[in-house]
Amino acid sequence: MTEPDKTCWPVASSASLQHWRQDTAVAAAQDLLACETGVALVYNGIAHVVMMATPADLEDFALGFTLAEGIARQPGDIFDIEIRPVASGIEVHVELASSCFSALKERRRQLAGRTGCGLCGVEQLAEVFRPLPALPFTASIDMRAISQALSDLPLRQTLAEQTGCTHAAAWLTAGGELATVREDVGRHVALDKLIGWRSKADAGAGAALVTSRASYEMVQKAVAAGIEILAAVSAPTALAVEMAERYGLTLIGFARPGRANIYTCPERIDLG
Repeated sequence: MTEPDKTCWPVASSASLQHWRQDTAVAAAQDLLACETGVALVYNGIAHVVMMATPADLEDFALGFTLAEGIARQPGDIFDIEIRPVASGIEVHVELASSCFSALKERRRQLAGRTGCGLCGVEQLAEVFRPLPALPFTASIDMRAISQALSDLPLRQTLAEQTGCTHAAAWLTAGGELATVREDVGRHVALDKLIGWRSKADAGAGAALVTSRASYEMVQKAVAAGIEILAAVSAPTALAVEMAERYGLTLIGFARPGRANIYTCPERIDLG
């Protein structure tokens, strides 16, 4: 799998501004802003989706999105990833196994001609609960390790420190190590990047930490990737909790140093 020199893709840019503070004179200043770029995922030559993303770790993003969305069943179904600059953004070309590409074309054919937006209509609503196997119970982790990782995580969020506007998704090993952190302006994309990294790394058991709320999409992506524990710093939605119960995911919300709410499958968590 090939990727251009990452220096081609700036992840932050400088902007001039007027800084206002009450009872203080307005002052000219400079600020760093996170870059947001259109990234098109192209499967076997056919454009499938355009996502707005921070242009870093794009191979991980393509891997993670392809697996989390069920476009590929396993990493071996993805033969190559090539990242190409284009005038309007970035194209990520993914070479899929023929069986996966045929299934993707059939999915696209069934969606053609539908009107409305979002999850409109009975057919789409039925597809919210994508058929996924229930998770096994092979992972366990100490709640104190999650708490410590949440304390350490801000120190690993380089882009968030610079710009203040990116989400992170991190992998916490069963031994309590923050193995990696992926950042993006989009919370879903940050999780996709983490899933892509995990598909290549010998990560073992552990937990995914996300600096966002836990929506049903985040739960679905975690389950599709075989992640058994998902901890979010903000709230879960009711549908996220319902899905987590259905699939056997341990879902933690309002996860902060020293406190957390465990909504489903607490058996995987050692509460000490």
